[in-house]
Amino acid sequence: MERLRQAIPLITAWYAKNRKALPWREEQTPYHVWISEIMLQQTRIEAVIPYYKRFLRAFPDVQALARAPEEQLLKLWEGLGYYSRARNLQKAARQICDLYGGEIPETAEELERLPGIGAYTAGAIASIACGKPEPAVDGNVLRVLARFDASNADVTAPAVRKRTTEKLRAVYPSGAAAGALTEGLMELGETVCLPNAAPRCAVCPLAGLCAAHARKRETDFPVRGAKKERRIEQKTVLLLQCGDLTALKKRPDTGLLARMWGFPMADGAWDQDTVLARFPGADIVPLGEAVHLFTHVEWHMVGWRVRLNAPTDGFLWASREEILQRYAVPTAFKPYLRQL
Repeated sequence: MERLRQAIPLITAWYAKNRKALPWREEQTPYHVWISEIMLQQTRIEAVIPYYKRFLRAFPDVQALARAPEEQLLKLWEGLGYYSRARNLQKAARQICDLYGGEIPETAEELERLPGIGAYTAGAIASIACGKPEPAVDGNVLRVLARFDASNADVTAPAVRKRTTEKLRAVYPSGAAAGALTEGLMELGETVCLPNAAPRCAVCPLAGLCAAHARKRETDFPVRGAKKERRIEQKTVLLLQCGDLTALKKRPDTGLLARMWGFPMADGAWDQDTVLARFPGADIVPLGEAVHLFTHVEWHMVGWRVRLNAPTDGFLWASREEILQRYAVPTAFKPYLRQL
């Protein structure tokens, strides 16, 4: 524990000198930190920056987010994926307006009661925006500390994340140093203690205290359990068209891409005979194959353009411009969206 205490001022001093200039660091209010942290989940920093700026122009505060039309919210989120994040943002914004008078709570305990905010995001908001002595433990932090301690514990195990959080909380500073430590640990993992390359120990502020570095075993850590293989699902995507209109269908209320607009889809990989049997006399064109990866599932898709003489019931028929400008179409459908 004493080594960890010694590490804190080294991390915060390093961060003060090396911090990246990022838009969400310009004004670190609870709202700005919250939006950025949700967007940054499983998304690269460079990809998030333009989304963050557009999002804040449209919804500059909690109240604007709470009353936003869902289609506008999802359209602004289009391309970031994991659309439940956007929906949970709005649910939480409405709860903040209803229960807290529009003021985002400052304690991690209260923040975790809001939809879509887990322990990591709550810790990030509480420490960075509110100066609370609350750690935010993500993959970067787990990797840095696993190497720091040369720990053989499986960093993918929830118990290890919990132990790491408790260990940090016991020595966490408050005030400006809390936010500097949270961001410093994350940035150290992003830029120095790298995940998929040799760590840059020569420029690491913790090199003199790091157990893995002392043993020259940096790349042996962190230890990870076996990764579960994704399940493969065969899908057929149909670009149903009539004149200048294309069919969209809202997906079910639960499951992957719940309640999102997409192109009609069928299970299995349909061949030409199957498509013609379903749409007798239609003009059909193959649109090729595509693969989309979700966390636990892979969609292996084959696409067909099907030109009909009249729109059929059960779909929303929209022009190309309406689809591109109004409706949020998930990234999974982008290979076929390009066909428009």
